[in-house]
Amino acid sequence: MPETPVFSTAAVAAPHQLAAETGQAILAAGGNAVEAMVAMAATIAVVYPHMNGLGGDGFWLVREPKGRVHALDASGPAGSLATIKRYRDKGYDRVPPRGPDAALTVAGAVSGWGLALELAKALGGQLPRDMLLADAVRLAREGYGIAVAEGRNRMLEEAALFSAPGFAEAFLKDGKLPPAGEVRRSPRLADTLEQLAHAGLADCYRGDVGREIAADLERIGSPITRKDMEAYQARVVKPLSVTLEHSTVYNMPPPSQGIAVLLMLGLFSRLAVKHGETPEHHHGLIEAAKRASAIRDRVVTDPRELALDPASFLTPASFEKEAALIDARRAAPTPVRPAEGDTVWMGCIDKDGLAVSYIQSVYWSFGSGCVLPSTGIHWHNRGLGFSLDPNSRNPLEPGRKPFHTLSPGLAVFNDGRVLSYGTMGGEGQPQILGQIFTRYADFGMGLADAVDAPRWLLGKTWQAPSSTLKVEDRFDPSLLRVLSSYGHPVEELGRSYADAMGHAGMLVRHPRNGRVEAVHDPRADGGALGL
Repeated sequence: MPETPVFSTAAVAAPHQLAAETGQAILAAGGNAVEAMVAMAATIAVVYPHMNGLGGDGFWLVREPKGRVHALDASGPAGSLATIKRYRDKGYDRVPPRGPDAALTVAGAVSGWGLALELAKALGGQLPRDMLLADAVRLAREGYGIAVAEGRNRMLEEAALFSAPGFAEAFLKDGKLPPAGEVRRSPRLADTLEQLAHAGLADCYRGDVGREIAADLERIGSPITRKDMEAYQARVVKPLSVTLEHSTVYNMPPPSQGIAVLLMLGLFSRLAVKHGETPEHHHGLIEAAKRASAIRDRVVTDPRELALDPASFLTPASFEKEAALIDARRAAPTPVRPAEGDTVWMGCIDKDGLAVSYIQSVYWSFGSGCVLPSTGIHWHNRGLGFSLDPNSRNPLEPGRKPFHTLSPGLAVFNDGRVLSYGTMGGEGQPQILGQIFTRYADFGMGLADAVDAPRWLLGKTWQAPSSTLKVEDRFDPSLLRVLSSYGHPVEELGRSYADAMGHAGMLVRHPRNGRVEAVHDPRADGGALGL
């Protein structure tokens, strides 16, 4: 049984050890949780490039010690030249996953760092940018050991990925991904980070770095223009929330799928399940996930285009109505969408109780695969959230934001505990978050046990193409037999810890003594550190 690390005053959790070390160092230097997270975001953008980077997007939840919750949307829109006609004329029947035509949305992560630092300063933060980015610059220039998880991932559309502009030069050796532990250096990326530390993060959009990015994107044939880069700015948005019996839980509004996380928890709370790790527990979560996904797919789109108010689905009456449609002994046929996507989630809680839940991503492993030569930045493929059907829920249009899987979680318990939690896992994030949250919040598992315990995932993944209920092999066989008897198509993966089940983390601060418990997933390459 794993033990949960407990820290006296503050802690961080990250899927890569070097990012956790960066966050711990910033906290030790007097930085607040937001400053620590910006520094961690920069470090992990360098050392975990298959999962995230400066060329990706991000979403922030930040809770002040007095209770105010901030949400920052650092996701980018489609470029000015990204029209359905352009893609149809090129012979596409869907947005391609790799190459220049996949690099079709502005990357918002760095703008989000800038907006977060404005908030950090308002909350008393004083550390300079060059200090926050120092680890990232050093690791990019001097090198870092390639992570174990990078080599475990199955690379979808591998041939197209490896042939994307700049990819081979940046990430391959003799035509293959190098083995774990081999040192990789990214000198161009180091130069870019140094420039951002000196000139400011807005330089990534409206300065020298932004000019170089736009020129490289134009050179490779991306539909993003210089004006698109100059016009972009991360935004403060209103978080979604739901009140449960024991807590208030927060997540992101559209274009994030955060509503699905809150729907799943709200529906499950109405099922009156008494005991954890039972057929009732897991069947209830699976069925809640199906209904939450169906509502998500009707609602989530560019926030300017919403036809339905997401908050209207997060009411007691809505939960009662949807929960009444769940059969306690029979699986519904409603499928959920594929769970592809690579991401990093990280959390931080500082000595004053400022709490951050942050997620940053390039979507598929290495995103579009395009590496921009002047800056060393690899660009995401989040535009896969668009459809080339003009009548769809998320049609491709210039300036429009795609559907986003990123959904960081935060909860405040009635007894004053504050929980920061999240995971990678593409569209399967709500399923993973539902499992770890209910294990801790409803059934009293410790954080380490809740994150370590075996997981299931319904739908296709990049590792397993069949649309089944995939389960890690540590579940009680009798539980799986009951789920099968209910009609769930159980598929045992034969692995105790599968990357497809996400890289999750949780931190909780206790109000009585200020101590912070923190843990990150054994499925990843990181952990929890603190003071």
